[in-house]
Amino acid sequence: MTEPQKGAGALSRESAPARRSGAGRFARMLERAGSSPDDDERQDRTPIGWFARAVRVPGRERRALVQSAKATFAATVAWLLATLVLRLPQPFLAPYAAVFLVEATVYRSLRGWLQQVGSVASGVLLAAVAGQLIPWQAVALAVVVFLGLLAGSWRRFGDAGVWVGVTGMLVISYGTAREPVLLGDRLLETALGAAIGVAVNTLIFPPLYGERLAAAAGRLGKALAELLESLSDLIRRDEPPEDLDGLLSQARDTRSQVLAAEEAVGLTREGRMLNLRRGRPAAGAHHERPLRTLIGLWPAVSQLLAAVRTTAGRREHPFEYPWPDARESLADLMHHLAGAVQAVAMVGEPVELDECRALLRKLEERLVTAEEDGVPARLGLGTMTLPARLLVEQLEKR
Repeated sequence: MTEPQKGAGALSRESAPARRSGAGRFARMLERAGSSPDDDERQDRTPIGWFARAVRVPGRERRALVQSAKATFAATVAWLLATLVLRLPQPFLAPYAAVFLVEATVYRSLRGWLQQVGSVASGVLLAAVAGQLIPWQAVALAVVVFLGLLAGSWRRFGDAGVWVGVTGMLVISYGTAREPVLLGDRLLETALGAAIGVAVNTLIFPPLYGERLAAAAGRLGKALAELLESLSDLIRRDEPPEDLDGLLSQARDTRSQVLAAEEAVGLTREGRMLNLRRGRPAAGAHHERPLRTLIGLWPAVSQLLAAVRTTAGRREHPFEYPWPDARESLADLMHHLAGAVQAVAMVGEPVELDECRALLRKLEERLVTAEEDGVPARLGLGTMTLPARLLVEQLEKR
C-alpha cells in the first residue's frame, strides 16, 4: 500500500505499476486541456486588451463586437429608411425594434420578429382604443399600461410581452392615440425596424457557438477526470479520511460543468437552426457527440461518488471497505477511466479501454469467487464496481 496522498485533486501520482503506464499520456492530455479558454479569459482585461483579443481570437469577445456592430448598423439603416425614404415623423420605434432583433441566434431573431411585431401592434391598437374611448390622458395611460402588462404576460409574446404595455404608454404619452395616420406609422416603423434587424442578423455573420462545445468538452473532461483521480486516491487509503468536504466540493464543481455543457449544447444547436453558416467548422458539430458522451457519464460518476462515501465515510455503516488488494485494483480502474474520459474530450484522441475492461473483469470475478473477503467487504466492493461498469459501458457507446 502507498502512503495517503494529500490533496484530493492531484493528477500525477504514480503509486503503482498499472498507473505508470498511462500517467505520462494522461498528464499530457491534461496539459493540453488546461490551455483552453479559461486561461485566456483571465487575460486582456483592459479595454484595449479586450478589443485586441476580439480581433485576434474567435470567441465571446469577437461575437460581442460583431453583434454590437450589427445592431448599430441595423438601427442606423432603419432610421434612415424611416426618415429619408418613408418620411415618417419621429420614427423612434424603427431603430428600437432593429436593435432588439439582432438576437443571439438567427432562430431567436425570427421568433422575436413575430413576438416583437405582435406585442407592439397590440400596444398600438390598445392605445388607439383607449384614446378613442377615454377622454382623459392620465386615465387612458393608466388603463393602457395595466391592460397591456396583463396581455403581455401571454406566453406567446415571450420576453417581448412587456412591450405591449410600454408601447401603449409611449403612444398615449406622445398624444398620437387619436390620430389613425400616426398609429399606422408606428406599426409600419416597428415592422420595418424588426425586419431590418432580422435581415442583418441572418445575412451578416450569423452567430455560431461551436467553440463553446470545444471549450465545454475540455473543461468537463478535465473535471470528470480529476474527480475520478480523487476517488482513486481515496480508495487506495487504508483509513479513509473522516472529512470528505473537499471531495463533495469537487463533485459540486463538476456538476456545474455538466450544467454548463448542457447549456452549450442547447445554444449551439439553436445557433445552427436556419443559419446560413451552419455547415462551417465553427458550427462545432464534430464536438457535439463527445460532449454528449461526457454529459452522459455524470450519472454513473455521481453513483460511484455515493458508493465511495457509503463504504468509506462512516465506520459504523454496515458496508465495510473492501480488502487492500481489491481496493488497489479498483483504484487502478478509476485511474484508467480518468484517462479514457479525458481522451473523449480531445476530439481525435484514441480512447483506450482494454485495461479498464481487464480490471473490471478481475473485480467481478473476485466478487463471485473470493468468499474469504466476507460479506460486508464484498458488499462494499460491489457498490463501487457497479457504477464503474456503467462508466465503461457508456464509454464503449461513445
